[in-house]
Amino acid sequence: MIFLFQRFRGNLAFKNIYLAVLLVAFVSCKKETAQVSKTTTVDASTLKQSALIETFKYQPEQELIISVHRGGKGLKHYPENCLETLKYVNDSIPAIYEIDIAQTRDNVLVLMHDNTLERTTTGTDKLNKYTYQELQAFNLEDDYGNETAFKIPTLKAVLLWAKEKNVVLTLDKKKSVSFDAIVALVKQVEAEDVSIIITYDLKQAEEAYGLAPNLMLSVSARNQKELDWLLNSKIPTQNMLAFTGTRLSPNYFYKTVQSHGIKTMLGTLGNLDKQAEAKGEVPYTLWRDKGIDLFATDRPFEVAKALNIKK
Repeated sequence: MIFLFQRFRGNLAFKNIYLAVLLVAFVSCKKETAQVSKTTTVDASTLKQSALIETFKYQPEQELIISVHRGGKGLKHYPENCLETLKYVNDSIPAIYEIDIAQTRDNVLVLMHDNTLERTTTGTDKLNKYTYQELQAFNLEDDYGNETAFKIPTLKAVLLWAKEKNVVLTLDKKKSVSFDAIVALVKQVEAEDVSIIITYDLKQAEEAYGLAPNLMLSVSARNQKELDWLLNSKIPTQNMLAFTGTRLSPNYFYKTVQSHGIKTMLGTLGNLDKQAEAKGEVPYTLWRDKGIDLFATDRPFEVAKALNIKK
């Protein structure tokens, strides 16, 4: 068509026809693009709700839940984001597990917090420069630099284990991964009843809800402003688990969140865990008595012992 246009460029009628064809093609393309974009939002009424939507509804006087940061940190001979570590902790205490999800060069979803391999494995360079098979040449290391025989696990393997053992996972995506890819895998292995998607702001929460309106979401509600944003969004409160940050909030704020049927999670990981260790673990009891529902911690065994949480 371009050749013909050049050949008859002196013909005004032809030019008009050519422009009309281009205009029709542009409009058709635009309509097609609009139709594709609409399919990214899933109709909640067509999906079976995750069992966690009922399980994680706020109820007073329920036992505090331990959320194990990075699947277990600071454990000698047991690396973070490692399937064997999840099994080790799960054999001892009741808990849910926060895990970090990255993507290999060949698009396999794996557990890894850092962009690079040096801190947690015997490998070097960026994780996404390797295929999953190439990553099998490296072993995981614990937080003390001890090499183990354990390998970087796939998210699929961890989801299947969680399904088998009825263990809840909170899935924290890294920048190399899309919510779409994570949700697709959760659906593929039918792990909706053990999966919570972590989001960090309203935009992420709305994106994740659009993709998976039947799943529980961990949402950021560190103050009244963030809570109001969430309450005024299209996300039902029944889908929300409120992460209230790594600092203590006033007691009334936790009660305000819970008044909407939403459980609260405090990130004791970091400074608060250190405070508890320095004060003989007593703060864990004081924080629980504020009415907080979950602790996200680097010290799951110590929290379980302090609060007498047993299998």
